[in-house]
Amino acid sequence: MLEAPLNSVRPREISSSMDFLFLFLFYLAFLLIGVVMICIITKNQRLKGLVLGGAQVCSRVIPQCLQRAAQRLLHQLFHTRNPTFIALHLLLQGLVYAEYTVEIFGYCQELEFYLPYLLLPYLLLGVNLVFFTLTSSANPGTINKMNESLLLQVYEFDDVMFPENSRCSTCDLRKPARSKHCRVCDWCVHRFDHHCVWVNNCIGAWNTRYFLIYLLTLTASAATIAILSTAFLVRLVAVSDLYQETYIDDLGHFQSVDTVFLIQYLFLAFPRIIFLLGFVMVLSLLLAGYLCFALYLAATNQTTNEWCRGDWAWCQHCPLVAWSPSAEPHIYQNIYSHGFWSNLQEIFLPAIPCYEKKKK
Repeated sequence: MLEAPLNSVRPREISSSMDFLFLFLFYLAFLLIGVVMICIITKNQRLKGLVLGGAQVCSRVIPQCLQRAAQRLLHQLFHTRNPTFIALHLLLQGLVYAEYTVEIFGYCQELEFYLPYLLLPYLLLGVNLVFFTLTSSANPGTINKMNESLLLQVYEFDDVMFPENSRCSTCDLRKPARSKHCRVCDWCVHRFDHHCVWVNNCIGAWNTRYFLIYLLTLTASAATIAILSTAFLVRLVAVSDLYQETYIDDLGHFQSVDTVFLIQYLFLAFPRIIFLLGFVMVLSLLLAGYLCFALYLAATNQTTNEWCRGDWAWCQHCPLVAWSPSAEPHIYQNIYSHGFWSNLQEIFLPAIPCYEKKKK
């Protein structure tokens, strides 16, 4: 079964695929650089001003009808609750696991891989879907008239980021410390972290624990598929002795197989597997970076909202992220961290008001 795709590749096809392979690698590098630049621009006032200026120039060139259509689309996607990203999430996850099941799983069985290793992605998928459902359906910590007074007692006010006696103009409620009004969901959330479009829900005090496990299992499943795909290709090269073969180059000379030629050969023999490997590798790096950030916030008892609004004085020495000379950094002291284990206990065993029992 493995011999058919290997024998179907011709040397001329390998040399002609080099440009496409380099373009694919360039696309991956451009994607990673783009993510890093977005993070830098959001914290640099001068770069943000340049981006806004460029957007104004483009607005004078692009027709108004297209601008209004794009604004409506972006508003629908990012400023209203809708299942678009949930459907995209499940579609991508389904395509990845379909390719893994149809090709990689069968090929690895032929190469006598240890079966529990091959079944591990399915176990991670099951756990991930459970916590994905919990994250998207659980109450994130919505503040209402019934629990307002109880939630006001959970955290103390720091009078810097969370002043006492402030009210939400939309909900007409007193704002407990660490809470925020979500414009997408149109409610105030206790210990608000952020609104996640991929689960179509806010991340707050009562579902952060589900979100962390969901993120952990999603990262682990992507990394596991990437490792198994790489192990399959390495084992295939080893058992078929491809690295000992020779080929004829464009000038008609015999050349020994090198790494670049081997990658192109595998790319043409197993194109879907190589595409899958590239996708899950990039996804694993992005998810792992975000997971480390989320775990850092959990260990220090911070939320994404607090981190974004907090003190960035520690990075003023960086020229890419430095504040302008006239700007005064917003100094914020984290008063909610009480040690590593206490912080984790607060997240995984959050305080949930029992106002229903008291009402009885």
